[in-house]
Amino acid sequence: MLKCIIVEDETLAQDVIKSHLSRIDRMELVGVFRTGPEAMEALQTLDVDVIFLDIRLPGISGLHFLRGLTDPPLVVLTTAYAEYALESYEFNVIDYLLKPISFERFSKAVNKLLDGRLYTPAGRGITGPPGSPLPGSEGSAGIASLPQGDHIFVKSNSKFFRVNFSEITYVEGMKDYLKIHTPDYTLVTHQTMNELEKLLPARLFIRVHRSYLVAIAHIRAIYGNSIELGKVTIPIGVNYKEAVMALIGRK
Repeated sequence: MLKCIIVEDETLAQDVIKSHLSRIDRMELVGVFRTGPEAMEALQTLDVDVIFLDIRLPGISGLHFLRGLTDPPLVVLTTAYAEYALESYEFNVIDYLLKPISFERFSKAVNKLLDGRLYTPAGRGITGPPGSPLPGSEGSAGIASLPQGDHIFVKSNSKFFRVNFSEITYVEGMKDYLKIHTPDYTLVTHQTMNELEKLLPARLFIRVHRSYLVAIAHIRAIYGNSIELGKVTIPIGVNYKEAVMALIGRK
């Protein structure tokens, strides 16, 4: 069950999203807020997996609110204004829904979350990570097995997906979840970074930040406090810089 909140100042828009959510299993609404500060305060105590966030809010905008979160949950933006789409990309949001939001469009966004798979443009048309998903129990989560030579099985929702080490470009930590990024898809799993780090081969992966672990083979450049992985730039944390510099020395 994914717990979600709505941050929206218009009552009608709130009602539409609440109505859509009531028709979808495995989504639990735990709060509705009119402003960013109200939601920010609630996030200090609420366990939230997903935010349905309006962009134009009283006081600070939805994007300013999002920029102020150090460890945000997954985010689906809702707005009547298409011109914010480009700016929203920097926040790595799950989807961008234009009002009025139909149930068909809303359910398409939510299914990305419930399937546990979030696809990058390069993965358009792909139905899932390579390898057949294995049936799993609803109660378990995270990494399903120890490394098996060149891959691990990752639990995402009620399925196990085989993920080859060679596919992974980097892993991003988000509160109680991880995003495992590959060139073709991103897999979301309920797991801690420390647990996954123990399972990935140290010769292939390096922890460079509290929230990032990268595949050494995909590093294009290291400069200052940053690592370049293709079009993605990853920060180097202060506590991890020595290990990164040692990596350069080994090369």
